[in-house]
Amino acid sequence: MKIGILSDSHDNMAALIKAVGFFNDAGVDLVIHAGDLISPFTAVALKKLHSDFIAIYGNNDGEKAGLYQALNGNIHRSPHLHTFHNKKIMIMHEPDHLDILADSGAYDTIIYGHTHVADIRYGKTLIINPGECGGWVTGKRSIALWNLDEHKVDTIPI
Repeated sequence: MKIGILSDSHDNMAALIKAVGFFNDAGVDLVIHAGDLISPFTAVALKKLHSDFIAIYGNNDGEKAGLYQALNGNIHRSPHLHTFHNKKIMIMHEPDHLDILADSGAYDTIIYGHTHVADIRYGKTLIINPGECGGWVTGKRSIALWNLDEHKVDTIPI
């Protein structure tokens, strides 16, 4: 089982199209977006995914009703608990109380965004920030691929 993870795409359609292509080629079972898609038109790229998709709102997502409609309701307020193959996955945009949540052991994995910097930490709780898909802040576009069977996360430059 594989999960594709991205965050902070910030309307960069070229980056989203590249990420979708990578996830489709990798045969992921689910794609999670950890917020800051920005505009409803980003759904055009995301609807080409060959997998299930779930997202949360980020602090810059202004057109929430439009995003909700464009993504067929597959977007939620942050934080959002999602269960996938018996894994409790906490999805949040801003890393508020990240260490406390991770130390609690209540979740198998916490996925977050907002910082635009990749962060992969193995421990009691797996922590994943894929970095920024859009590349506007750091100049580096990245996504993550989580292989659940191997308990391995790779950050992928796109």
